[in-house]
Amino acid sequence: MKKWARLCGLFLFLVCIGSLVASTTSTVVNNIKLGSDLKGGFEILYQVEPLDSQQTLNADLLIAMEQMIDKRVNISKVAEPEITIEGTDRIRVKIAGAANEEQLRQLIGKPANLTFKNSSGELLLDGRDLAPVGAKLNYDNLNRPVITVTFLDPDKLVRATQAHVGQLLLIALDDEVISFPRILQPISGGTATIEGNFTTESANELKELINAGSLPAKLIEKQVVSVNASLGEMALQQTLFAGFLAFLFICVFMLVVYRLPGFVAILSLVGFIYLCLVILDFMNAALTLPGIAGFILAVGMAVDANIITSERIQEELHDGKSVLSAFRKGQKDSFVTILDAHMTTLIAAVVLLNAGSSSVQGFSLILIMTLIASMITNVFGTRFILWIVLSTGWFNHLTWYGIRSNNTGKAAAKISWDIVKVKKWFLYVSLFILLCGTGTTLVKGLTLGVDFTIGDAAGCLCWYAFRGAGSS
Repeated sequence: MKKWARLCGLFLFLVCIGSLVASTTSTVVNNIKLGSDLKGGFEILYQVEPLDSQQTLNADLLIAMEQMIDKRVNISKVAEPEITIEGTDRIRVKIAGAANEEQLRQLIGKPANLTFKNSSGELLLDGRDLAPVGAKLNYDNLNRPVITVTFLDPDKLVRATQAHVGQLLLIALDDEVISFPRILQPISGGTATIEGNFTTESANELKELINAGSLPAKLIEKQVVSVNASLGEMALQQTLFAGFLAFLFICVFMLVVYRLPGFVAILSLVGFIYLCLVILDFMNAALTLPGIAGFILAVGMAVDANIITSERIQEELHDGKSVLSAFRKGQKDSFVTILDAHMTTLIAAVVLLNAGSSSVQGFSLILIMTLIASMITNVFGTRFILWIVLSTGWFNHLTWYGIRSNNTGKAAAKISWDIVKVKKWFLYVSLFILLCGTGTTLVKGLTLGVDFTIGDAAGCLCWYAFRGAGSS
C-alpha cells in the first residue's frame, strides 16, 4: 500500500508539473527578449575620449555619458536599448529591431546640447558654461533631495538670473525640457540649487541629464555590427532546429542505452529547459546567439551528469548488486565527479563574465544560470524521481537498465577492458597532438577575425527561384 501511495503521489506530481509546463511555456517563450543578432538591429562599441587632453575620464563621467545615450535612444521610441559600460573608457550600445540605424547613430554620436532659456525662449546659458560633471545630488536642512549645479563663470550666472527673477528657467537637453525651476533671486557664487518635490531617484536622474549636457568628452565609434531582421530570423530558426535535433538524438540515446534511468533523465531534462526559460524571463535578459551556445553547452553537461550516474549504476549491477544497492552506490560515487565538473565550469564562466566583452559575458551569464539549474533538476530531481520509482520494487529486472542477465558477475569480467593498462598510449597521443598544435601556432600564428582586428564584416542573404523544365 505504501508503494502504491508513493507511485500515485509521484504520478500526480509529474502530471501537475507537466500541466504547468504545457500551459505556460508559450507565454514564457514569447516574453523572452531577443538580442540584435536574432531579432535584427545593430550594436556599436564607443570609445569615450576627453575633448581636452588634460581632462581625465572617471566613473561619474562614463555614467553621465551612458545616461545621455539612453535618453537619446529613448527619444527615438526604441524599446529597451541595452547600454553597458566596458572597462574604463568604452560604452557598448545594443539596439534590437531598429529600422533607422543611420539616423540613430548620428543622434547618439553628436555632442549633447544643453540649454538654459527664459520663458520667452531667450538663451541665457548653455552646456559650455557648466563645470565638468558640475551637477551634484545633495540634501537640504529637511533632508529633502536637491540638485546643486556649479558654473564656470559666476558673474555670467549672476547676469543671467538677475534680469529674470520670478520667471521660469527652462532647462532643455537636445531641445527637450527636462526641468523648469523658478528663479527666486539672483544667483551668486557660481552655484545654483534646484529644489522641488524630488525623490532621490528623480533628483539623481535630473543630475545625470544635466551632467550629460556638460560632458567634456566625445564618442568615437570603434566597432559597428549590423544584422538584418531577415538574417536574424533565419539564424534563430536554424539554431532552434539544430537544438531540436540535438535534443531528439539525446532522448533516443538515453532510452536505448539506459532504458528506465534514461527515461527519468529525459523528464528531468525537460524540466531543466523549462526552468532555464523561466529564469531568463524573470531576469528580463536578452537572448543572443552566444547565449544560446551557452544554453546548449549546459544541456550537454546536464545530460552528462545523468550519464555518469547511470553508468555507475550499471557498473554496480554488473557486479551483481541489487537494484536499490546499485542506485545508492552509483549516485553516491557519481556526485563528487558531477560536482567537480560543474564547479570547474562555473569558475571559468565567472572569469569570462568579469573579463570578457559583451558577447562573451552573455555566453557566460547564460552558462552560470544553466549550471545552477542543472544541479537542481538533473542531479537532485533525477535522483528523487528514480528513487521513488525503484522503491516500488516493480523494476528489478536488469533489462530496465540496459543490461542482459548474462552480463553480470563473472560474465561481465570477461568482457571488461582495462583502460589503465594502456594509459601510456593515451598520454603519448595527447602529448603529440598538443605539441603539434603548439608548433603550428608558433610557426603560422593565429588568424584573427574582424572582432580582434581592423576591418569590416559583411553577410548577405540570397533567395533563389527555380522553375521546372516542363513549366511555362
